[in-house]
Amino acid sequence: MAEIGKALLESGWLAARSTEVELTGSQLTTTHPPTGPTSPWMEAVVPGTVLATLVKNKVVADPFYGLENEMIIDIADSGREYYTFWFFTKFQCKPVCNSGAQHLDLNFRAINYSAEVYLNGHKMVLPKGMFRRHSLEVTDILNPDGENLLAVLVHPPDHPGRIPPEGGQGGDHEIGKDVATQYVEGWDWIAPVRDRNTGIWDEVSISVTGPVKIIDPHLVSSFFDQYTRAYLHATTELENRSAWVADCSLNIQVATELEGSVCLIEHLQTQHVSVPPGARIQYTFPKLSFYKPNLWWPNGLGKQSLYNVSITVDVKGYGESDTWGHLFGFRKIESHIDSATGGRLFKVNGQPIFIRGGNWILSDCLLRLSKERYKTDIKFHADMNLNMIRCWGGGLAERPEVYHYCDVYGLLVWQEFWITGDVDGRGIPVSNPDGPLDHDLFMLCARDTVKLLRNHPSLALWVGGNEQVPPDDINTALKNDLKLHPLFESHSENALSIEEDDPSQYLDGTRVYIQGSMWDGFANGKGDFTDGPYEIQNPEDFFKDNFYNYGFNPEVGSVGMPVAATIRATMPPKGWQIPLFKKLTNGYTEEVPNPIWEYHKYIPYSKPGKVHDRIELYGIPKDLDDFCLKAQLVNYVQYRALLEGWTSRMWSKYTGVLIWKTQNPWSGLRGQFYDYLLDQTAGFYGCRCAAEPIHVQLNLATYFIEVVNTTSEELLNVAVEASVWDLEGACPSYNVFDKLSLPPKKVMSISELNYPKSENPKPVYFLLLKLYNMSNNSIISRNFYWLYLPGGDYKLLEPYRNKRIPLQITSKTSHKDSSYEIKMNVQNKSEKPDPKILTCKNNFANRHEDGEFNMASLEPIHDKTEEKQKAGLFQRLYRQFPRETDGSKITEIKGSDVGVAFFLKLSVHALKTDNKGGEDTRILPVHYSDNYFSLVPGEEMSIKMSFEVPQGVTPRVTLEGWNYQSEVATVI
Repeated sequence: MAEIGKALLESGWLAARSTEVELTGSQLTTTHPPTGPTSPWMEAVVPGTVLATLVKNKVVADPFYGLENEMIIDIADSGREYYTFWFFTKFQCKPVCNSGAQHLDLNFRAINYSAEVYLNGHKMVLPKGMFRRHSLEVTDILNPDGENLLAVLVHPPDHPGRIPPEGGQGGDHEIGKDVATQYVEGWDWIAPVRDRNTGIWDEVSISVTGPVKIIDPHLVSSFFDQYTRAYLHATTELENRSAWVADCSLNIQVATELEGSVCLIEHLQTQHVSVPPGARIQYTFPKLSFYKPNLWWPNGLGKQSLYNVSITVDVKGYGESDTWGHLFGFRKIESHIDSATGGRLFKVNGQPIFIRGGNWILSDCLLRLSKERYKTDIKFHADMNLNMIRCWGGGLAERPEVYHYCDVYGLLVWQEFWITGDVDGRGIPVSNPDGPLDHDLFMLCARDTVKLLRNHPSLALWVGGNEQVPPDDINTALKNDLKLHPLFESHSENALSIEEDDPSQYLDGTRVYIQGSMWDGFANGKGDFTDGPYEIQNPEDFFKDNFYNYGFNPEVGSVGMPVAATIRATMPPKGWQIPLFKKLTNGYTEEVPNPIWEYHKYIPYSKPGKVHDRIELYGIPKDLDDFCLKAQLVNYVQYRALLEGWTSRMWSKYTGVLIWKTQNPWSGLRGQFYDYLLDQTAGFYGCRCAAEPIHVQLNLATYFIEVVNTTSEELLNVAVEASVWDLEGACPSYNVFDKLSLPPKKVMSISELNYPKSENPKPVYFLLLKLYNMSNNSIISRNFYWLYLPGGDYKLLEPYRNKRIPLQITSKTSHKDSSYEIKMNVQNKSEKPDPKILTCKNNFANRHEDGEFNMASLEPIHDKTEEKQKAGLFQRLYRQFPRETDGSKITEIKGSDVGVAFFLKLSVHALKTDNKGGEDTRILPVHYSDNYFSLVPGEEMSIKMSFEVPQGVTPRVTLEGWNYQSEVATVI
């Protein structure tokens, strides 16, 4: 008897173009199976697409590199047969001889777009539709010797479309006739995907059950008595595949993990049920009651408490027949249109949540999806302090793995169905006004998607489409299928007062359905194109009354230039040419990018007539490295200002904002906080700073200092410290505003920054804001600005690069196998300001925690021998003096200047003695507690970083910055 459970078929796959295989599916899975990756067969990427397989085998070049995508034949020119592929694998599983008591299923969680399946010579069909699961019973067709041959012939979408010469949003929109991803015909942020994502793009598995199978359980929590008591509701379908009545013991267990692998069983309940032969029934458990359960909260507002829920069915005379498990979070999500702002206001567990999130397309446009990549993607979003991601309607119904990590890291998810205004009736040209051709197929995929995802606490709402509503019949069906159970309507407060069907019997019943992304509390709420804008802005404009007029903006975007190393890794030398800065007669600058940047959808850092070039404010860049560094300065300021501007009007004007967009599924050059290679831009850390749950900030329109408290707790006895630093290292302005109290969910204006109005202010200066707890001097929030006077620019920062500010870096490394964790303190060792200027014994907190700061009484490093040397290259460049002390390594970067150590960046590289010129040695991804940071004289910052290294690779961590470009300091 085979063991009950599921086994993935994730290795050993081969693929071949169907026109190059002369054998039938029956022959491939009986007498003539492929023997290995010999022509026309090649190693396949499963899960993945045909194009992913071709790239892996170097049949085509990497479409993410330079203009190589233009060299790959498009399906519109090749015909669908060119991208129709066989996929083949073998697996071990012996047939069972138990009179039909045990059953084996072959499962495809998703394919695109349709397929014929052959197993040991037997043919089965996978019908059309990209977002539906397929389960085929194969109990009676397994080979007696246990070796089974599986071949799958996958066909592309029926309407792959053609790409017009001018490109456009969704190409010619033909893909909208199918129930599939729409971005694959190209958009303003991505080039066309040549195979339209044809392939086995999600997991394939074999599952073994007894006579009774558990199908799609539904878990729901409800609350009463102000969340002190909760109910767990659970309903499941049971299918009896035997010829006799199955007498079942149906068990549900709820456990919580204490430490490590130790679990506490909170509930264990057994129910008895009989299932008629060949029948499929729905069974609802009696409610399980919990007193003060640990609640699940969004990122930044509490813990993401999760319980393990398992359901098993034992059949009399057989034993365990099937088992199912899922992580579950007790939480209630509500939303309504706020009367004060007109925006949709979300509540979680009764608490209003100010939404600061981002739009998500998908992880990889070749659908090379993996748990490891998903974990990094979602943790990055949590690291940025975001609390929502929107799964955009032109992309995927995201996979359970995405939702798992959103559950773990606290990201609320807005999931759209597969409708976009551009493709479905509102694009240019207008096409598909009635959506996909097969409405029944759309609804089948929609209902199956709901069942696949509905048990995840992170899933917050369903939305019919992007900038469009579904066709009337589909929209009506979705509204009916996804109607709220009375317990989950906004006016419902007490679970005991509701006498209704159990909510777990609904398809969902717990989440609101909104018909489109610009309706019902989003944008202007009426469906007009009132999202955006999508280009560079003057940072102060985000704070102004007239910037955006509606309560919740589902899309606002801007620039996204990566670091120079990413450009070199993804483009040939012709792509390393920086834009031409073309002066216009109106005084503005137009950026003219090279053709490769244009192909990769570059957004300029200027908007002639409205926004002067934000990179040019720092001086015309000399080369790629200079351009990308200055772009990072702009990225940081741009996205920090965007989120600070929105947060400044929390509840008074806005209820939320979603940035378009947080990442790219290819090597694009717009709208991203990290690039496809998983290296963060400085915008990542600007976002991380601005989206802190408790935050001190400068209103760039009014120059008033503000404190934001998005939490439900009042802040008592706190202080704000504001210090201004000039380019000579002096502190001409210093103020402390103490004994403050901050109500929950409020923005408080503290005081105007008067330095720009003072006598003889410097044209360029730094501002350091700190919010700290007066009872223990712990830093709650820290925010560092570089500013110029009205009408000015940052050009004085260019000579500031020549300053050599001494640094001391103390690092301690721990690792297990390939996993590394490094704790690092970076300290600006230049002289402290004159005590006459800066006098407050509690000015700076002495606390050493991740991302927090210290300005202890530290003496600067003096090297008297070096001071006697003549000025020259040796003296101008810093030197390193590493030494080991108590397991920590101390590195000193010498310098004799006093001032701010500006825009420091840590990175991790593979240590290579034979490094070839231009080789990308970065180790990615790396999770940093902060990066692109600056330190005033005497200040210290604690950084934690974690990463994985390939086998046999030794990592090294480097530090570079605005003042540290001639050399790169190796700090471990």
